[in-house]
Amino acid sequence: MKIVIIGGTGLIGSQVVNLLKNEHEVIAASPNTGVNTITGEGLEEALRDASIVIDVSNSPSFDDEPVMNFFKTSNLNLLPAEKRAGVQHHIALSVVGTDQLQESGYFRAKQVQENLIKESGVPFTIVHATQFFEFAGGIVAASTSEGKVKLSDAFIQPIASADVAAFLAKTATEKPANKILEIGGPERFQIDEWIKQYILSTQKSLEVETNVNTPYSGAILKKTTLTPENPVYLGTTEYKTWIAKPENKR
Repeated sequence: MKIVIIGGTGLIGSQVVNLLKNEHEVIAASPNTGVNTITGEGLEEALRDASIVIDVSNSPSFDDEPVMNFFKTSNLNLLPAEKRAGVQHHIALSVVGTDQLQESGYFRAKQVQENLIKESGVPFTIVHATQFFEFAGGIVAASTSEGKVKLSDAFIQPIASADVAAFLAKTATEKPANKILEIGGPERFQIDEWIKQYILSTQKSLEVETNVNTPYSGAILKKTTLTPENPVYLGTTEYKTWIAKPENKR
């Protein structure tokens, strides 16, 4: 079976490729392998005889206009090309809470992506994952102002990227759900407390300031916006185990 991984050289995509390549023909499709969903370069050839497409690509910019252009253009090129190629299952990675975070330009763009998938006529599964363990450093960088990391105390249920990749690889061998499936990590934290653990573990000299009205990616969080409501899978990797590994202390 031929499986095309859009974004196949990134954090999630490269792991999915490694999980599937021994039993299937797997194409790691990304601009640096000659497949570009924005320009269309190499797309038709990559999709020829493909049964499954897994889209884990992400925008290089999270600013409102570029991120909307990325997800809209990419999917308006990719989905019709899949239909022409006879792809039987389109799997897309999205984010828990997308529909509740529409104040954010990034999440408005993700919602457009999901709507295009649902309207495409290609059988699909949309996987809503919680934030990855690997994103803690990025959250710190994006939330730091005036020397403090400013965060809400809303709940978050982060997941290891390896667990996300394992679920996507499993989903590739199953029938399309034609709906959204939610996944998350095994533990729920307040986001400010989770980031405090990250700061302590990485020995950074930063103070966390908690305010319920602090926006996250440009949107105000409700208490459970970032946690799955009806998860079909919870990862098995606990955060304390993951962050104890030297390679994750970044």
